[in-house]
Amino acid sequence: MKEVALFPIPNCVAFPGTVFPLHVFEPRYRQMVNYCLDNNVMMGITHTEELISPAKRDQSLEEALNTNQATYKPYTVFSAGKVALQETLQDGRLLINVHLTDRLHAVEETQNLPFMIFQCESYNDHEITIPVLEEANQLKQKILKRLIALTSRSPQVSEMLQSDHWQTMDCVDFSFELFGLVQMSGDIRQQILQCRSPVERLNIALQLMNQTAQQ
Repeated sequence: MKEVALFPIPNCVAFPGTVFPLHVFEPRYRQMVNYCLDNNVMMGITHTEELISPAKRDQSLEEALNTNQATYKPYTVFSAGKVALQETLQDGRLLINVHLTDRLHAVEETQNLPFMIFQCESYNDHEITIPVLEEANQLKQKILKRLIALTSRSPQVSEMLQSDHWQTMDCVDFSFELFGLVQMSGDIRQQILQCRSPVERLNIALQLMNQTAQQ
């Protein structure tokens, strides 16, 4: 089990293998950042299931810096990683990067206030057999060809997709990193994050691309 401090953000689903930048201003989350740094604890970035209590409206920056904002119920499957402090601003705001490495499932809440801490377990894909791997690689190549065709009017993006980085990327890594290029709702991204097979994730991506092409 791993101790993880949770940062719930509505409509925000991050994937392992990415770096997530955050501008932290609420007192409880600034405290959480310091807790993670001081205790070598991972931070989880999680989409939210529901609003528990709303933030006050029409706050000044000073009020926002000294008052906790909305409270949310988090989804229990999320990506997490170590925090790197980039800058502390004069008014106390923190600029951080969260280096997301793990996909986790929150099992037991050990702290609720001033911020949430959970004991978590790894949330891994099911065993990847050779047939699954072969299907995932076929889907990866199909998606790359489709994306390159769709981005033909954006030479910079098209050239990026044809680079060795994307062409030789492991299909499992690709099934996560791909969604950094595709816009979609938080709920769909959460569905993708909770898939436990690269084939499932890549099939969803292909369906989304087909829907976009038909519009």
